[in-house]
Amino acid sequence: MANTRSTNGATEKRTSSKAPDGGAQDDDRDGKDKTVTDDRPSPMDVLRQARAQLAELTGMTAESVSSFAQTEDGWSLEVEVLELERVPDTMSLMASYEVELDPQGQLTGYRRVRRYERGRADTHRPGGR
Repeated sequence: MANTRSTNGATEKRTSSKAPDGGAQDDDRDGKDKTVTDDRPSPMDVLRQARAQLAELTGMTAESVSSFAQTEDGWSLEVEVLELERVPDTMSLMASYEVELDPQGQLTGYRRVRRYERGRADTHRPGGR
């Protein structure tokens, strides 16, 4: 039974089944099916995937994500990476990588946009390269 209503009309039960395209279908009160096709990863999943994929490809530790945006083609991130560890740690070489991902969170490209010492103040100005 797709929809059942209690005698007081306060509660309603909905069933869900698989749609032909793999999404879920919810049976609505009026008998029409609503197809749910939200197979996109969450923003946190995208961040985790981007860091892991970049680290695997470059062999360097992705320390943080300093920029994150959804684009028409997927996702764009700027990831801070430890390129060369030095003692003291403030002299270690860091780099910012621009990372592009498709809508499902798979890395499609990356490039280094700047390199700096960890202990240095940021003199990089967006748009003023």
